[in-house]
Amino acid sequence: MRINPKSIWEMLKATAKSWNDSDPFRQSAIIAYYAIFSIPGLLMIVIWVAGSLFGPEAIRGEISAQVSQFMGPEAATGIEDLLANVELNDSNFVMKTIGVLTLIFGATTLFFQLQKSLNYIWDVESSPENGIKKLILDRASSLGLILVIAFLLLITLVLSAIISILGNWIDNNFGDVLLYAVQLLNFVLSLGVVSLLFAVMFKFLPDVEISWKSVWVGSIVTAVLFSIGKTLLGLYFAHADPSSSFGAAGTIILVMIWVNYTCLILFFGAEFTQVHARKYNHKIRPSKHAKWRAEHILKNMEDKPEPIKD
Repeated sequence: MRINPKSIWEMLKATAKSWNDSDPFRQSAIIAYYAIFSIPGLLMIVIWVAGSLFGPEAIRGEISAQVSQFMGPEAATGIEDLLANVELNDSNFVMKTIGVLTLIFGATTLFFQLQKSLNYIWDVESSPENGIKKLILDRASSLGLILVIAFLLLITLVLSAIISILGNWIDNNFGDVLLYAVQLLNFVLSLGVVSLLFAVMFKFLPDVEISWKSVWVGSIVTAVLFSIGKTLLGLYFAHADPSSSFGAAGTIILVMIWVNYTCLILFFGAEFTQVHARKYNHKIRPSKHAKWRAEHILKNMEDKPEPIKD
């Protein structure tokens, strides 16, 4: 597969047009709304799973550090307070079970809605005859994605610890030159972890079957855009302080802005993955529990040339 600058530019233009046509701002606003109700359960599940190896406090500290880096210390404090309010300390087994199920339902709702948005981008929809079965499978896949996030958080935590120790040793023995190389390595590894997360989303979350080749290309492009935007958004949060006018609701506003931005990048990456797959004739078809949307079928019918009459 040969990729030249001209073909990349053509794919980016086609992606931008498809992205704009799919109404991404409305889709991302929907996800941001659901995120407010899903984040407590999502974070608690991640802490329970990842904390089983490194301890809950270490995972809480890593989450707080990441939130502080992305959205500032005020948002990190708000997330810490939120987690403190959803602890399940009740000794009653029934109440704990209900609490756990409620958190799982809330956490999976975010990815359930994200799946619907990705399906809309890919022009597919669930088949009506698979209603209950498909709902259960979707919730299970959403929970699986949360476990993947927990696993990637563990990897990030281990890599951060190793690089921190290596960086201190190099700084003490070799000076700043090699230290920059370690920081570059840290950036590349972080980019790889984020790319893996996006690849899992593009491959398993929407109801389409797509080649891994296009998935990897799309996930790397999405990860690069995400890293650039993350830096710009961090500068915006640090200088503009958009939550200052909202008082106690400031943390919620920051989270919604962040999720909104992330979804816009995610949807652009999904569109790029689709454009790339079609350009290079990679496999794309609905999964066995889904079908093409009517709009997609009509569009293909319009694009087909009329038969030549004798």
